[in-house]
Amino acid sequence: MNPRLPLPRHGLPRREAFRLAGLSAAGLALAACGVQGQKAAPPKADEVQDFWSKQTKHGKVIFANWPEYMPEDKAPLEKFAKDTGISYEYKEVIQENADFFGKADPVLRAGQPLGYDIVVMTNGIQLQHMIELGYCVPLDHSKLPNFAANAGQKYKERAYDPGNKYTVPYTSGVTGIAYNTKYVKDDITSIQALFDPKYKGRVGMMADAQEIGNFGMFALGIDPEKSTEADWKKAGEKLKEQRDNGLVRKYYDQSYIDAVAKGDIWITMAWSGDVFQRQLAGEPVKFVVPEEGGTIWTDNMLIPKGAANPLDALMLMDYLYQPAVAAELDEFIQFVTPVPAVQDLLREKAKSAQGEDKKALEQMADSPLMFPTEADYARLRGYTPLDNQQQQIFNPIFQSVTQA
Repeated sequence: MNPRLPLPRHGLPRREAFRLAGLSAAGLALAACGVQGQKAAPPKADEVQDFWSKQTKHGKVIFANWPEYMPEDKAPLEKFAKDTGISYEYKEVIQENADFFGKADPVLRAGQPLGYDIVVMTNGIQLQHMIELGYCVPLDHSKLPNFAANAGQKYKERAYDPGNKYTVPYTSGVTGIAYNTKYVKDDITSIQALFDPKYKGRVGMMADAQEIGNFGMFALGIDPEKSTEADWKKAGEKLKEQRDNGLVRKYYDQSYIDAVAKGDIWITMAWSGDVFQRQLAGEPVKFVVPEEGGTIWTDNMLIPKGAANPLDALMLMDYLYQPAVAAELDEFIQFVTPVPAVQDLLREKAKSAQGEDKKALEQMADSPLMFPTEADYARLRGYTPLDNQQQQIFNPIFQSVTQA
């Protein structure tokens, strides 16, 4: 077991970075840089087959990832190296999607390699641009047998990358509702609780335009993935009414989790990983996916155009879909794994564990925050797909709510 288990490892650097990518003007400028009018045509099947038929194993892979997304001892990568003879370099160089894309775009546009064979990016604006600009190598699924056998069906049906042509998930998380059970005695099931006058001044909402936009739409029964400009405006009005009625204490970045744990706010939009860490620490916070809907986000592995070792990269991507390897990763990351078999493996490990390790493993295996139920998955939606022009409409609608 990881001795740092009760510590909230991913909170600030991981999710605050994602907020900045979607909210900041600089992030939007970087996301739009060089995109309009330069979309690449989808590769033909024979072109993909021809590319992969020419690739050979080089014995090395360079993996670019977010901080603290791999056990400190790099055990999964060490096992991969031992089993395959492929050495690795692991670099925690991705701090924010927009910043990473802003640096990668001119390099890839110039036809130069990034120097990485695997890159992990969150679904959203920047990943959409990576795919549309032809910056991602199409995957050869004949070389991904572990993905085919072990990935959950939900992770083979991603709207942002149909058929997993360019990406396979690394880990996921959920945006739902958290509440402090010391102050909220009701069994919260509906998103309407965030709009309930009895929690006036004790409601937390997120400052991120995509996150709060989704929840405004969920509250009106609108599916964000199929939404229109008219839907965004309706959701914006709903959220302004919530604000103007004094229900919202603050529009938060990562600091919401401290506020709800301490009781400064009683109920709030929340990220599943943050809440689970607080539950492990024994704090009185509960998480729920509202019956109207919640958001699922996914960090994805891709091979950037010009990668020096694409076959070695594909082998590692597939290796991480072995259930035992995926379980070791998820025990450390504590987000939602794309490999459902991990749940039973954690339960088995808990049987032979003792003390705090046993308790933590049982909490992980039994938690819907790490293993959402089928009912939860059915309510989860992604973010609204936005082109450059739509971004300039969507973001101001919701920024006018949070920044007023």
